[in-house]
Amino acid sequence: MDQMEVVQPKFTKLLDGMMGAEGPVFDKDANFYMVAPEVEKNGRFAGQVLRIDLKNSKSSILCEPVVDGEGGIPAGCQCDKDNVLWISDMRLGLITVDKNGDFKQICKEDKTGRTMQGCNDCTFDYDGNLWITAPAGKIAPHPYERSMEEPFGSVYCFTSQKEMLLIDTGLRFPNGIAVLHSPDGRPQTLIVAETPTKSLWAYEIQGNGKVGQRKLWGKLPGDTEGGPDGMDFDEENNLLVAHWGSGFLEVFGREGGSPHTRIKCPFSRTSNLHFRKGTKEVYVTEHDSHGVWKFEWQRPGKLQYCDIISL
Repeated sequence: MDQMEVVQPKFTKLLDGMMGAEGPVFDKDANFYMVAPEVEKNGRFAGQVLRIDLKNSKSSILCEPVVDGEGGIPAGCQCDKDNVLWISDMRLGLITVDKNGDFKQICKEDKTGRTMQGCNDCTFDYDGNLWITAPAGKIAPHPYERSMEEPFGSVYCFTSQKEMLLIDTGLRFPNGIAVLHSPDGRPQTLIVAETPTKSLWAYEIQGNGKVGQRKLWGKLPGDTEGGPDGMDFDEENNLLVAHWGSGFLEVFGREGGSPHTRIKCPFSRTSNLHFRKGTKEVYVTEHDSHGVWKFEWQRPGKLQYCDIISL
């Protein structure tokens, strides 16, 4: 294996001290949002979707999702072309939130009638399909379970036809998720992080909600606790992966394997990352101080689904 390059860019802390830090995302109007999944009130889950004022380094609560008296654990976030936020939630499954903070649970069962599992992260492909990791057990009101030891974690696709399809299961805490597109913009490969095994799995995308068999795509280095969390592509299809517990972001080429570059962070528990549209700015969330930081990468990020006008 070739020697990995280690780089240490300048990180700027934008905000810290929140109740949690995950799911950074920009909407179509360049407003910045994230989620705080770890909040509890009176012994009950009370996770938050946060609106972040980057200019003034302030956060405000957009909503605290509750369904049938059960509070949520929002863990991932994406924006669609209507400027609606889609939230993957460990207790509530999949919810949407508009700019006024009004939220809606999308479904309680998949297409076959099976109870949804709690969700962690999500990503849109350019065809408008939302791919979702689900490392938790059945959604509320069922008991809260996580697949860190027993491999019952799953992957879903909420298709552009509004069908919730279970596409794979048998994973140990599937976490971050990303889609590699072909040069002409077709969804090509789904990549799923399995945190405890430090593995990145790939599925050939064969259509809306249809994939081939799971294959090992990449492996994170080291023997520290933790593993891959959130991820995002740059414009040359390098995949930047948050390596929770290591203090690094790992950078893989489009063919996977081992990372060719490690980005040293000023914190260890890196949770997720997201590019600002049309820039080299990368926004990183972390659990050391429950903060959000930014740094400049070598190239801009790949356009998100909400930013695509035509292909």
